[in-house]
Parts: sequence; structure tokens; C-alpha cells
Amino acid sequence: MWSLGKVVDYGLAKRAVVGSLHPRRTSPGDIRDAQPHLLRAARHFGEPTEHLCPVCERENVTNVTHVSGESPERHAGEAKVASELADMAHDYDEFRVYVAEVCQGCSWNHLTVSFVLGNGPPDRVGRP
Repeated sequence: MWSLGKVVDYGLAKRAVVGSLHPRRTSPGDIRDAQPHLLRAARHFGEPTEHLCPVCERENVTNVTHVSGESPERHAGEAKVASELADMAHDYDEFRVYVAEVCQGCSWNHLTVSFVLGNGPPDRVGRP
């Protein structure tokens, strides 16, 4: 049985970055820094949301999910759609999932949440 665990929510960090824009302590150009591979992942693997971009306020952000860890090493760093995560959680030991929101219009991006999925550590019964 797989489970969601070790959740980290980056909402406070996001609010701090977006809040720094309004009194103009930060230039929008300083935070619109999505790498080309992240923008491509948003276009091809991203999941649209109903949340307006907090920077340009013109387009909705897209959630991009990717995985990392020793267990699914052949999938580490790959963008995934949410439906693939359930299968991976049954097939692999623990791995971390990262979800970033990306605005394809202005290149804003921010890590929103990370969490652990998987069957847990391998059974060590009978092993030294």
C-alpha cells in the first residue's frame, strides 16, 4: 500500500516572493526565470489549473510534476502526469515528488509542494 508522506508546502515562500513585487522591491524580470526545459515540460506534460499567474495576472498557471530518488532512478528528473504517480508508487520504494507552477506566458515558476510516495523502504527481513 502506498501513501503520501513527508509533505512540504512552499506557499509561504511563494507569498514572500510575490509580495516583494507589489512594493517594487523586486523586478518582475528577476523572478520570471523558468528554464526552457521547464517551459517545455509545462507545455507537454503540465496539468492546467484555474489559478491566475500571480505575476502577470493574464494566464493561468500550469502544474508540472517531476520525481527524484534512488528507487525510480530511471525516472528521476522526468516530468510526470498525476495519473502516472499512482502506478509508480506501487512499483517503487520511496521517492520524492515535486510540483511546480509555471506560467507559460511570462515564465514565472515556483515550487508549490513536495511529498514522498512509494511502498516505503524494502523489506529487510532475512537480510544482514
